[in-house]
Amino acid sequence: MGLLGSGVLAIWNGVAPGADAQFAAWHVREHIPERMAVPGFLRGRRYTAIEGSPKYFNFYETETSATLTSPAYLARLDDPSSWTRRVVAEFRDTSRTICDVALSLGQGEGGVIETIRLQSAAADHAEYRAAMEAEVMRALMETPGITGVHLLHGRPGDSMRRTAEKALRGASDEVADWILLVEALDAGTLRETREGAGADRALARAKNKDGWRRGTYALQFSLTGGSHP
Repeated sequence: MGLLGSGVLAIWNGVAPGADAQFAAWHVREHIPERMAVPGFLRGRRYTAIEGSPKYFNFYETETSATLTSPAYLARLDDPSSWTRRVVAEFRDTSRTICDVALSLGQGEGGVIETIRLQSAAADHAEYRAAMEAEVMRALMETPGITGVHLLHGRPGDSMRRTAEKALRGASDEVADWILLVEALDAGTLRETREGAGADRALARAKNKDGWRRGTYALQFSLTGGSHP
């Protein structure tokens, strides 16, 4: 089954010192439920860092990437609540990318996830997707303890759209080119894959430019919406 839809919003962020408790409460009590009420949002998840930075990784699965530029969603982004205004102003080092799901393998949710932000060195998207599937993704799925592997392609134009909520963050958001998500039962499994199917040499064979960035995150909260099949 893999991911629930063909669109993903992937967000990494830190918060200002002392703002973690407020961020966690807002995210669980208001923000994720608010997003799940938008038509086309299927599931939202929040993770905290085991290794890497920023401290938090959040992603939303949507029916398509068009959900993330829909009038209903943009209306939410342009009318942030007072709580949202207070919390988002404390964001630091934000990376936010609207993505199309290029390939999603596996089923269910793992307790931990590795995020790898990538840049393709391939001539075209189809060549890159095929290289990632052959050199990295299929081998990862054969590794005991891996529950899912997902390749996402960023949409920079859509991701950089100006909204009232984006303005609250002050600094410009980073946007990823490609993202690989590797879900596993535990962090030890992910560490082992870095010596095998998910090693740097495998990413290099799969036509990735040097300079990819890894992070390992533990699942804190997940909420599934009511509009999925």
